[in-house]
Amino acid sequence: MIAQIDSAYIRTRPTRLWSRMVSYALFEGRPLTTRGRWINPLIRAHSKVFGALPAIRKVRAPVYILGTGRSGTTILGIVLSMHREVGFLNEPKLLWAELYAGEDLIGSYNRNPARYRLEAADMTAAIRGVAHKLFGGYLAVSNTSRVVDKYPELIFRTEFVKSIFPDAKFLFLSRSGKATCASIDGWSKRLGTKEGGETHDWWGANDRKWRLLTGQLVPEHADLAVHADKLGDLDHAGRAAVEWIITMREGMRLLEQGNEDILHVPYEALCAEPERWAKKLEHFLELERDEVFERYAAETLSNPAREITFDLPAWLQPVFDATEAELECVSQESAA
Repeated sequence: MIAQIDSAYIRTRPTRLWSRMVSYALFEGRPLTTRGRWINPLIRAHSKVFGALPAIRKVRAPVYILGTGRSGTTILGIVLSMHREVGFLNEPKLLWAELYAGEDLIGSYNRNPARYRLEAADMTAAIRGVAHKLFGGYLAVSNTSRVVDKYPELIFRTEFVKSIFPDAKFLFLSRSGKATCASIDGWSKRLGTKEGGETHDWWGANDRKWRLLTGQLVPEHADLAVHADKLGDLDHAGRAAVEWIITMREGMRLLEQGNEDILHVPYEALCAEPERWAKKLEHFLELERDEVFERYAAETLSNPAREITFDLPAWLQPVFDATEAELECVSQESAA
């Protein structure tokens, strides 16, 4: 499926096809494990052109979808892209790697030393200027007025983003840990590849992302750090559980700060009442009412009702269960 577009998408609002194809062909880049990576130098070249030109459109209140990958972030972005004001960028990590050389956790676009956390102090006037030109250029070419950027790991970089776009808005999407981890497990087993002597899978080039996660974020969590010697023995599902725990805790921490620029979107609640949540998203994001978007959300979003079970090591299971219980309480409040 090219650019996550199917026949139902095209039938619902054919004019949306242009912005999605522009996003896919000119701005999103191709990470490891995907085909067509030959296009990355072209995207990098035209991003430099945009960065060198004067700003051609103002970027107003860009939207960032945060959370853990494989938790519904893509379908939320696709649904939002049906709104007539929205242009959706599905993980434009090549653009972000061009903005900040030490941000590529996977190793898709460079192999520079990278950091999970980026703060306001990491931003420079040059980065801010180029970012506004790049995303403003995207709005102009896609003929849209609002950017929705799905980049789950930006949950650890919200202050960095806010230093570039002070009016940015964030959607923290959460999903059941079992469903998310099972999806990550299946994805990595299905799409992992070997290329040039390297393993490319969910955990980056030769475990680059996993090493950064365990080296930089795990030490912040005492109940995980105490088992640092066991992390190397985890399979895909166990690793996914660690990533999910850390990410959900980060999201809940952001919510506890009471920041009015972040909305918690529990995936299960979104799928249970999609039309109500579509209207809630329009209100939070300050989008005009769009009945086509609301109807598409109602027709597209559904939560597969299937039992998911998987085993975690005895030391990890209670940490996972406690995080699920805490998230469930927060999700109930957010869904009310």
